[in-house]
Amino acid sequence: MTELLLASNNDHKHAEFVRLFPGVRIVRPREIGVDFAFAEDGASFLDNALGKARALHALAHRPTIGDDSGLCVAALGGGPGIRSSRYGSDGTRDLPAPARNQLLLSRLAGSADRRAFFVCCLVLAIDGERFVAVQETVHGEIASAPRGANGFGYDPLFLIPDRGLTIAELPDAEKDLLSHRGRAARRLRTMLDGVT
Repeated sequence: MTELLLASNNDHKHAEFVRLFPGVRIVRPREIGVDFAFAEDGASFLDNALGKARALHALAHRPTIGDDSGLCVAALGGGPGIRSSRYGSDGTRDLPAPARNQLLLSRLAGSADRRAFFVCCLVLAIDGERFVAVQETVHGEIASAPRGANGFGYDPLFLIPDRGLTIAELPDAEKDLLSHRGRAARRLRTMLDGVT
């Protein structure tokens, strides 16, 4: 496949997918004149990723990638999990990423358990009935304060202990190698050759 439609309006995520799928044109819904929105109300990352991929495929009739990713923190009982992008939302508007990060830190105040992991589920909707799904994780810890500017979402808080750096402090090539989305994309890429 030389072109994939991405079921997301997030420019940061689009830029990451462009890097993660070299040689494949990654197209945003607005680039083909589609106004796309999806209520992420599934019970799992797979539910949401599959829902996005199928919903956009139904509108555009072309191979579509749906992504659902999130941060799971041990001391928060696995939260924010599938609600990561809506963490702290009042139901009418979502908090911007820096405010979500500060909320997360405030809820971890005094906790010695900083263990966390990122999840990324990717679904490629090939047609109305066929899809390929992969899900990957990366384990780490929550830093005491945001660090780094090369990333988005919770990246400035997510510390890779072996590196002593947050994901937002890593150069793109290293981030793509270590991250949950990078791992999931590599698995999905290995499947693309067999997809017709």
